[in-house]
Amino acid sequence: MAQPLPSKEQTLFRHVVQNYESKQFKKGLKAAEQILRKVPNHGDTQAMKALILNSQGKSEEAFELAKVALKNAMKSHVCWHVYGLLYRHVKNYEEAIKAYKFALRLDPESVQIQRDLALLQVQMRDYQGFIASRKNMLQARSSFRQNWTAMAIAHHLAGDLEAAENVLKTYEDTLKNPPPRTDMEHAEAVLYKNTIIAESGDIKRALEHLDTFYKKALDRTAVMELRASYLLQLERKEEAEKAYRALLARNAEKRSYYDGLEKALGLSRENKEDQQKLVEMYKEFADKSDRIDAARRVPLDFLEGDAFREAADTYLRRMFRKGVPSTFANIKALYTDASKRQTIQDLVEGHKTEDGANGAEEKQTNGDKANYWQLAVNYFLAQHYNYPLSQDLSKAMEYIDKTIELNPKPSDYTFHMTKARIYKHMGNVAQASKTMNEAREMDLKDRYINTKCAKYQLRNDQNDDAISTMGLFTRKEAVGGPLGDLVDMQCMWFLYEDGASFLRQGKFSLALKRFKTIYDIFDTWQEDQFDFHSFSLRKGQIRAYVDMIRWEDSIREHPFYSRAAFDAIKVYTMVADNPQLANGDANGDQSEAERKKAAKKAKKEQERIEAEKKAAKAVPTGDGETKKEDPDPMGFELINTKDPLGEAMKFLTPLLEQSPKNIKSQLAGFEVYIRRRKFLPALKCLIAASSLDSENPTLHQQIIRFRQALDSASEPLPDQADEVVKSEFTLIPSSTSPADFNDAFLSKHKDSAPHVQSALAARQVLDPKSQSQNEKDLQATLELPEVQIEDAIDGLALLKQWKSAQAVQEAYVEAAKKRWAEATVFHV
Repeated sequence: MAQPLPSKEQTLFRHVVQNYESKQFKKGLKAAEQILRKVPNHGDTQAMKALILNSQGKSEEAFELAKVALKNAMKSHVCWHVYGLLYRHVKNYEEAIKAYKFALRLDPESVQIQRDLALLQVQMRDYQGFIASRKNMLQARSSFRQNWTAMAIAHHLAGDLEAAENVLKTYEDTLKNPPPRTDMEHAEAVLYKNTIIAESGDIKRALEHLDTFYKKALDRTAVMELRASYLLQLERKEEAEKAYRALLARNAEKRSYYDGLEKALGLSRENKEDQQKLVEMYKEFADKSDRIDAARRVPLDFLEGDAFREAADTYLRRMFRKGVPSTFANIKALYTDASKRQTIQDLVEGHKTEDGANGAEEKQTNGDKANYWQLAVNYFLAQHYNYPLSQDLSKAMEYIDKTIELNPKPSDYTFHMTKARIYKHMGNVAQASKTMNEAREMDLKDRYINTKCAKYQLRNDQNDDAISTMGLFTRKEAVGGPLGDLVDMQCMWFLYEDGASFLRQGKFSLALKRFKTIYDIFDTWQEDQFDFHSFSLRKGQIRAYVDMIRWEDSIREHPFYSRAAFDAIKVYTMVADNPQLANGDANGDQSEAERKKAAKKAKKEQERIEAEKKAAKAVPTGDGETKKEDPDPMGFELINTKDPLGEAMKFLTPLLEQSPKNIKSQLAGFEVYIRRRKFLPALKCLIAASSLDSENPTLHQQIIRFRQALDSASEPLPDQADEVVKSEFTLIPSSTSPADFNDAFLSKHKDSAPHVQSALAARQVLDPKSQSQNEKDLQATLELPEVQIEDAIDGLALLKQWKSAQAVQEAYVEAAKKRWAEATVFHV
């Protein structure tokens, strides 16, 4: 316990606390120093001063002062509480929880300490500890509804649904008067209780409970959806039919309502007799309004043959007459069925010669009749032939040019965007970027086309142009310019594309900088949960809160994280293999003079950035606070790490924990573990990847590399590890040599370019003398019917990896040019 303060200083101490809570840090610091001049060793004041210093960004100084405060007042709950808050700030949650528990022992009645501990426990997913904390808070203030709701949530998240329901029921039993209908918190709590009952599997009781408040519920859509779902699960189909029809009356475009109605009517899409009934059902809804699209579009999913042809023709004609630009987007899901794809192509090709009667030419623009029918047909065909499953890029270009020629609104950029997309698929990223920029210039106030243009510029490695384009819509006063604002706004698509561009250019430090920024954004999202642990309870948004917790548990499954992580791991493994890459040597084969020159250039760039930072003083963000300057804007510290594989593990661990079903996660895991000589985790990744896709081309190479790594190990594995490897590593039969295994794989997949490339890469490793034959076989993959431009690019990268002769690489490029004449990657 801290020593008592005189009356005047006690008043000042209260001011310190108030100033901290209101973020008036300068005033708080001044008051704290005034107290410490009179009472130099007052622990609580030192602790509050440490808290203020931490808020000003002086973490190290704050920790030192907090330790001094603890020495002066070891039995002060304030000092321990502050110590926990400091650890929480640096994300050392284990130490923060320990400090909170010490503080709670000293002051068991403190609501604030108990709340902070509970928030940290749910943040750490320590549900048993969370239950205990919430139980204490409930016992202390049992009249406060939020404590009951939080207790129920704690049991729910811990998986004890019965206890969660009982907590909510117990509170309801204590109510003397029913809450008013407008009580949002009560309405949400009742609906939350209903979802808990349903989760427990007792659908009948969930329906009975729902019916008790069905008419009074504030979230009308939610209760209607739940009731329809419950009725369907209980096989009460007549009532379910009425429920789904009521939902469709509210929203006739929601596909899931139609799916529920189909099941309620007992109709199957596979049954020919039921198909006619389904067509009639959907026609009934379509006839209700000319604006309803779903009822006209859904039958195309299950109809076949002549019935499909007739329905598709009717649907397409209607859309073409209206000139709906999104017609192809609505239809393309059908293209996985080859017969439907061909039918649609035949129908639309046939519509080219028609004039689109019934109003296709009624509209006028600038006094001239506009043939909207032909415009819509040609635009559909341009998209059709640009789509991967029906791709014919020369035809796509022909149709988009005709569409642009027919366009009555020259300022409409939509068709020019599609033309840019066609160029992109041709591999001509330079022309794609140029065309997209021309589209952008047609409407300088449109943010969407602006961002699309920036993306295409990044794909063409125009990083400076892209940031300038984005800068047209960022805050002018943002610290760090447009890029700083994009980071603040967590614009991950730009950060990833920028990083991927730098990776292609061999600017690995900048690439890592962008990928690490994305990593940090996901950390921020996890940290932001703290605000919602208490906010959601205050606002009564319980169901949304539980959904958020579950979403956060798998947050790093998000494609933006996985893409950035895979590329970051790739860079770190490359640096681990060749440390020269950290010095700006993109190929790892520069001379000493070239390396010095590159290092000098990088140093100069760093000095320029630092000079700019000094010139632009930090912008204040609050009383005494300043926005932190980035100490490593070029990413030099990131790439010059002494432990690149350790840094790769930071990206890898969340992937293996949250995306184990993504084969790329397992393949990336192998690359890191095999370099760290951790054979058992590497084997685990191989086995997991094999269970997902045993024929994956990258996996094939890794299996052979693993066998080689075992055979060439400098020292034998420990007995237990060796035993596990021998029993579990059966991906290459013990009786088969790696060369034979590779030959069998090559023979099996001789028509697939990625698989052939994998087998040739493995053969190159197994027998370096076979390089000449490997180069010939690699060039032959360019003649395979299904080869894609991405495969050709990978093949060229493989030649560079083998350090093939310049003549060999040029011959490969010339062969690739014949097939992809527009591709800029083969015209460097």
